[in-house]
Amino acid sequence: MNTDTIGFIGLGVMGEPMCHNLHKKSGKSVIACDIDPAPLHRAREVGLEASDSLEQIARRCGTIFISMPSGVQLEQVCGSLMPHMTPGQTIVDTTTAPVALTKELAAKFQAKGIDYADAPIARTRQAARDGTLAVMVGASAEVFARVEPMIACYANVITLCGDVGSGQVVKILNNMIVAETVNAVAEALTIGRRAGLDGALLLDTLAKGSADSFVLRNHGVNAMLPGVFPLRAFSVNYMLKDMGYAIDLADETGVEIKGAKTTEDILKEAATKGVLADAYWPALLAVIDPTMEPETPDGD
Repeated sequence: MNTDTIGFIGLGVMGEPMCHNLHKKSGKSVIACDIDPAPLHRAREVGLEASDSLEQIARRCGTIFISMPSGVQLEQVCGSLMPHMTPGQTIVDTTTAPVALTKELAAKFQAKGIDYADAPIARTRQAARDGTLAVMVGASAEVFARVEPMIACYANVITLCGDVGSGQVVKILNNMIVAETVNAVAEALTIGRRAGLDGALLLDTLAKGSADSFVLRNHGVNAMLPGVFPLRAFSVNYMLKDMGYAIDLADETGVEIKGAKTTEDILKEAATKGVLADAYWPALLAVIDPTMEPETPDGD
């Protein structure tokens, strides 16, 4: 095991550009790992070492980044890594995963002398490419100090939120707020259009007042206004998963969140509409305005 070698497991929509930024900026050797040969081929083309073996990553890498679609895959990957890892290694999990699972996995690794940080990401795929993601970290101060320079290869806002699990709490609540805000913008856009307003004028004017938000200017203007919701982006199914995590966390803390549950219902309905389940998730607009004909081009 080489402490200066980084492993990156999961070359999906966000993981692939994050891995490539680590390769370009960290000054360390990086091994990319995935079960899909296509991103491994692209990794080799830019000079990365690539592997489809989790055991190899576990045995060779001092720090291992993980980027999975959900807690289900995260638990499977960690289960495969753990038998082959030794004290002194570090896991940095960038997946958005349940808080309870994160704490459970961290405890198992820490019992073997392996450090663990949850470091879920926020912002868009373009931000992942540009190295301008926002990252919420749950870790000890010592572990954070060690992994922050590596995270900075793909993020320009990095916040230590507290002990392990804290990063997941912040990320889950971030997505809950974003989803509820997208729902509000979708409702306003649909009402405004039916009342005879031009949608672009409506959103532009709202952005100049107290209703302004990143969601309105980004999700509203770039996706909902033109009605274009690409595939291979953050999908309806992904956001539905994260809303489920938020509702579970609310139940665990004894908070009734009616707004989030309403938005979850709308996401569930969108997920039943064929291709929309895999389309960029502001496509929930098609539930609020069933007269629209959303476009779902294949993303890159």
